Amino acid sequence: MADAFDGILGQPQVRSLLRSSLAGDRVSHAYLFHGPAGSSKTRAATALAQALVCPHGGCGTCEVCAKVARHRHPDVRFEAPEGAAGYVVAQVRAIVSDVSLAPIQAARKVYVLDRADLMNAAAANAFLKTLEEPPADVVLILLARTREGVLPTIASRCLAVPFRQIPPDEAADLVAQAADVTPSRARVGLAACGGSIERAVSFVKSNERMEFRREVLHALEGLEMADAWDVVGRARGLVVLAKAPLDEVRAAHEAHLRDHADFLGKAAVRQIELRNKRELSAKSLESLRQIASIAGSFLRDVLAVCAECPDLVQNADVRSQVERCALAVDEARVVRALDAVSACESAISYNVSPETCVSALLFELREALYGSHSPRSACL
Repeated sequence: MADAFDGILGQPQVRSLLRSSLAGDRVSHAYLFHGPAGSSKTRAATALAQALVCPHGGCGTCEVCAKVARHRHPDVRFEAPEGAAGYVVAQVRAIVSDVSLAPIQAARKVYVLDRADLMNAAAANAFLKTLEEPPADVVLILLARTREGVLPTIASRCLAVPFRQIPPDEAADLVAQAADVTPSRARVGLAACGGSIERAVSFVKSNERMEFRREVLHALEGLEMADAWDVVGRARGLVVLAKAPLDEVRAAHEAHLRDHADFLGKAAVRQIELRNKRELSAKSLESLRQIASIAGSFLRDVLAVCAECPDLVQNADVRSQVERCALAVDEARVVRALDAVSACESAISYNVSPETCVSALLFELREALYGSHSPRSACL
């Protein structure tokens, strides 16, 4: 019988462990899901949360499960670091305070904390007592890239669940099957989403996101001949496209508040508004990171062609563009361009203005790939 755990792609041992824990009523008070990016940790946490609050044990199809998947269930909280360098003490204290409150709709409450490896000593100290002895109706799920990256005082209080690195070909097959697309399109989605299978499935199923990818690649094409105003204009256009999905999310937030305004107190409304603000911020960062991921995947393809390894090209649908770029550059220049992409990703995490960040990326790529003596630059 299908259930929410079916969506944990590429992790059969994790599926088995979580199902048996639920069936035997051996759910831990705290979990640490650790594994590389793209290994379905977030999907697994969502599935476990659905199983814990769904009246049918996590059917994956009811309205309760749908609310959890949309991050709309009042008893399931998804948290991400609010500080540029990780969790801040005030954020952790707010979580601790909320943990003590009774569930609103379900019999249990679930907290999913992404990037627990970015919790410093001060934030961890504020969280320790709650993590060690949460209320009986609370389950805490921490996500991290590695177990070693999490402070020992945090890791030792959780049941560690390892997630394996999913090989690229297997990941592409999983995305292709889940989204009913070709393996080639699946690889494109994985490249655009930093290897995340769950996000890649949504990406390749969306015509809007695929069009967004085409616009990013179009902005990269012709950078050699672009002047400063061209670069700024391209950056501005990409930021507008990156923010487009936020309008739909914002409308959903407003509709949710309207539907529940009659029976929500001021404090509850404020809490929902703060949660919505965090979700909008996370969605905005995700779209901006996709710009960097798409640019990075294109440049890795260019590097593969420069190194005479054309079989490694992932963006097969723009192979001709990749080959044209490879003819104009060398491996050293592509490596410098990839460093610029990494710098852009870091800047995004530090909440730099989106337009400034994307503009800086395009200028850096133009300089790294073609130098200050490109034909267009020479005329300026």
